[in-house]
Amino acid sequence: MCMTLDVLSALALFSLITSLTPGPNNLMLMASGANFGFARTVPHMMGVTFGFMAMLLFVGVGLIRVFDAFPVIYTVLKVLSGIYLLFLAYKIATADPAQHAAAGGRPMSFLQAAGFQWVNPKAWAFGLSIITIYVPVAGFGPLFGAACVVAVMAFPSVALWTVLGKEMSRFMTKPRRLRMFNWTMAGLLIASLLPVLW
Repeated sequence: MCMTLDVLSALALFSLITSLTPGPNNLMLMASGANFGFARTVPHMMGVTFGFMAMLLFVGVGLIRVFDAFPVIYTVLKVLSGIYLLFLAYKIATADPAQHAAAGGRPMSFLQAAGFQWVNPKAWAFGLSIITIYVPVAGFGPLFGAACVVAVMAFPSVALWTVLGKEMSRFMTKPRRLRMFNWTMAGLLIASLLPVLW
């Protein structure tokens, strides 16, 4: 059984809206765009897109059954996610100004960004919603189709947030302004975690 056009359209709209809303991925991409520029953030962007796609496939194929059998995994995942996001918020808040970052700092790599999806609470909520609401039947075909739709709809969002950060860097020519921006992004990153955890 394949997705009907109505379900496909609904999934595409849901994916676009959800991927555009602020969350850990978007806030980190915005901070990376501001601190490292668009080109250096491309691996991070690709890691978010393809990492979430891979996570969706793995969870949809069978990992969700493991989580249902052992609900304590959800609690462990929340704790690990919270700790890791606090660490990332600290790294963003204490990032060097752009001229120093270009020399010594590094944006998130493809593999780091892909791996981050597994501890991103918003990614888990997004992925589980897709699997339970929009995938019509069990099986790899419909799941792969859904993952492709999500990837296509999410990529413009990750690019937009990176460009937004890059453009904002024009107004942050002084180290103090960039530090204020980084602290704001770190605070928003922590704030984005709270609704998902509670």
